[in-house]
Amino acid sequence: MSNFPFLDVVIFLPLAGAFAVGLIPRDNDGALRWTAFAVTLVTFVVSLGLLLNFDSDAAGFQLGTDVRWVKDWGVGYITGIDGISLWMIMLTTFLMPLAVLASWTITTRLKPYFVFLLALETGMLGVFSALDLFLFYVFWEVALIPMYFLIGMWGYANRIYAAVKFFLFTVLGSLLMLVAILFVYFNAGEGATFDYRALLGTPFSPEVQRLLFLGFFAAFAVKVPLVPLHTWLPDAHTEAPTAGSVMLAAVMLKMGAYGLLRFAIPLFPDAAREFVPLVMTLAIIGILYGAAVAVMQKDLKRLVAYSSVAHLGFVVLGMFVGTVEGMSGGILQMINHGLSTGALFLLVGALYDRRHSRLIADFGGLSKSVPVLAGIFLFVALSSLGLPGLNGFVGEFLILLGTWTAYRWWVVPAAFGIVLAAIYLLWAYQRVFHGEPVIEENRVMIDLNLREVSMLAPIMALIVLIGVYPKPFLDTIEPAAERTAQVLKEGSVASRDGAQQLRRHIVAGPLVPVLEED
Repeated sequence: MSNFPFLDVVIFLPLAGAFAVGLIPRDNDGALRWTAFAVTLVTFVVSLGLLLNFDSDAAGFQLGTDVRWVKDWGVGYITGIDGISLWMIMLTTFLMPLAVLASWTITTRLKPYFVFLLALETGMLGVFSALDLFLFYVFWEVALIPMYFLIGMWGYANRIYAAVKFFLFTVLGSLLMLVAILFVYFNAGEGATFDYRALLGTPFSPEVQRLLFLGFFAAFAVKVPLVPLHTWLPDAHTEAPTAGSVMLAAVMLKMGAYGLLRFAIPLFPDAAREFVPLVMTLAIIGILYGAAVAVMQKDLKRLVAYSSVAHLGFVVLGMFVGTVEGMSGGILQMINHGLSTGALFLLVGALYDRRHSRLIADFGGLSKSVPVLAGIFLFVALSSLGLPGLNGFVGEFLILLGTWTAYRWWVVPAAFGIVLAAIYLLWAYQRVFHGEPVIEENRVMIDLNLREVSMLAPIMALIVLIGVYPKPFLDTIEPAAERTAQVLKEGSVASRDGAQQLRRHIVAGPLVPVLEED
């Protein structure tokens, strides 16, 4: 295992790139674009070091750093990854260069745009790496601010409304989580600390556990989002620029699901078990509601947005059924959704760049003028609806298998959601790409260019790879999924038994040593 601090470099390299972009003259558009792309590409290359040095057989945290930050407050710069966070980091670093390429059509205020986009990457990577609750909250809020400005400054007609709504929903949920974090800090026994490893297995009364779980759950449920806290999502997706929609759907929504896995369940396992029926009910409602509303959408981008509500419902369902199959499927489905929905937003953005419309009624017969775009759109749509042989099938199958094992009758409404997904995706595809083009602009539309194909080709390759050979992903995911599923199934007993093991599983390299007490 290398002693190079891959994780810390990956987290802060985009932020350093944001400062570099800030030094470039604002009228040098080419330098701004290529610098942002180079920074995100280098970040992805460095993140491959995490993948190569990760021990798939270990269930604990690896490749991290433990440095005393604010000693008097018990705050540390503590990072580390396991099989859950590894793939969230890889998904983020993989998609960000593609988001920069999708931003090539942005022509106004390029310097602040790329500064915010790079700062957003650091915030998201920090969320998936932090093992100190204070540090986690800092990164959580850092990720919020750039997305607010990306929507509000570079979005479409109703961008201000969408940005403010997104901000208010997220901040209100985050404040409840902050209150819960502070309560945990002051009531965790001897030596107040924000160290997640030290807090695992902390005994709280059932009443206190319920309140603390709900405090964390509020922030994460908004971010997922679960019905009825989802109303900000369609507006934010619809009004955001293409890169903003891609990162919002592919990564930021996963922050909520990741928070449930990493913090809400392990820290408050008895409360999590108690709320399983409620959370599963909300997940099923999200699956059916998101799919049903997507069927009725006239705006193609809004349709994809509501599909995220349905897909994330599947993710949360898998996480809370308490089986390894369901948990593994839910984590894998986070990756799958990021790839498929990210690609769909890139394709919708390509359509908008050509027709300056997202209304399904404004299209029709496009397969004749843009056959490459039509073919890729169909491929990604089939991935999103779970066609066997593509990535979506593996995750959904594992979730349904895990649900059948523990809660047999819940499989029926969940499976119906897959049927609805086929309806809204294939019907939308038929109306956009089939038939005779009635509008003249649709007859002469220009097909995807080399830059756009270059954005989509890596995603398509991963869609096939996961669909055909998911074993490398599942081998990495399953140890962490098994541990979390056991905690959800057995409650505080499993949490206390595993706490000591988890505390020992963070590795600090010699360049960033653990700082001991004086």
